[in-house]
Amino acid sequence: MRFELFVAARYLRAKRRQAVVGVITAISVIGVAAGVASLIIALAITNGMRRDMQDRLLGSTAHVDLMRIAADGIRDWRPLLERLRQLPHVTAAAPGLYGQVLISRGARSGGGLIKGILPADEKTVGDILQKITEGSADSLEPSTSLPVPGEVAPTPPIVIGKDLAETVGAKVGDTLVVTSPQGEMTPFGLVPKYQRCMVTGIFRTGFYQYDSSYAFMRLKDAQRLFSEPDLISVISFKVDDLYKANEIGVEIEGAAGKGFQTTSWIQQNRELFRALQLEQVVTFIVLALIVCVAALNILIALTMMVMEKTRDIAVLMSFGVTEMQVRRIFLFQGLLISVIGTVLGLVLGYALSWAGGHYRFIHLDSAVYSLDYLPFAPRVRDGVIVALVSLGVSLIATLYPSRSAARVLPAEALRYE
Repeated sequence: MRFELFVAARYLRAKRRQAVVGVITAISVIGVAAGVASLIIALAITNGMRRDMQDRLLGSTAHVDLMRIAADGIRDWRPLLERLRQLPHVTAAAPGLYGQVLISRGARSGGGLIKGILPADEKTVGDILQKITEGSADSLEPSTSLPVPGEVAPTPPIVIGKDLAETVGAKVGDTLVVTSPQGEMTPFGLVPKYQRCMVTGIFRTGFYQYDSSYAFMRLKDAQRLFSEPDLISVISFKVDDLYKANEIGVEIEGAAGKGFQTTSWIQQNRELFRALQLEQVVTFIVLALIVCVAALNILIALTMMVMEKTRDIAVLMSFGVTEMQVRRIFLFQGLLISVIGTVLGLVLGYALSWAGGHYRFIHLDSAVYSLDYLPFAPRVRDGVIVALVSLGVSLIATLYPSRSAARVLPAEALRYE
């Protein structure tokens, strides 16, 4: 151990003539630990929010959507779909028909977004249909039996989100009335078109936006409801590199030809992730002030320690210890306080973050936060950054006390001893 570090550690462990110095030193360690732990937990929360939202968005939506610029939908879509499936970087594609509807059961109703799908294709670009908590999505598979003349056609199946099911009071096996605003013109004016559907499945993604409004029907049933035979509104794609979805979307748009445009998951959720990034930066700045306050405590503790050890410093200097060595003694002492506090804070922060992520004991209102629990995702990189900031701020706090200690004049300090 270097001489300066040995003396610094000895001073830190030694009994105090002034108890207040020891108290301030302990407060400094606790302050650094609290600041570091708070930063680790806060960054773990923001990282967890970003990760969970991104995972749920990517699980619930496609990476790239292709639509027509005009609002007339995509006709003759089958050859286009097969051609675009062969493009580089495209791993899956699925057709879909979207439409806003009113879903009601008795006196209870709620707005919904119907998506007409081919289940086998839809499962390749999203995983909502794999998150069925009640019932099954098998009923959405195309029927292979031919209709019997004279028999009443079976009620079309529908799969809805858990929150939407609670809104309308529906369970598996219940019949809902799905009303489309695209009605039929009659002598009495425009009459909304409706279709009775049976709930065969209820899904739960944990993402309120989807659980409260999404519903799935067979593509043929949706086309019949919206009076759009053999028409789709979107082709959804899954790509091999989701972070290059914008570039791949441009390639898909070019291959589709004129009159088409694409949007990616990045473009659709840019503002959300930008807000999360800004929140992370602001949180880091605000909580870093705790470390700054702890650094002020380190400055006060070292200043008082210099005053307490003035005679010891003078004796050391009279034995040939240089001013630079004296300065290093108090620099090391401040760094020891910071290192102890930082290590304690990292252990505490990562332990609490792991517990919060593992046990999920903090629940949220999914209607407000889009998530039903507070996620934690601690990263090693954040710990390194927080540790460097903590040690750097503490090092700055030690500069003045160490300089003051180096300026002690042995003759003046020992004159009356």
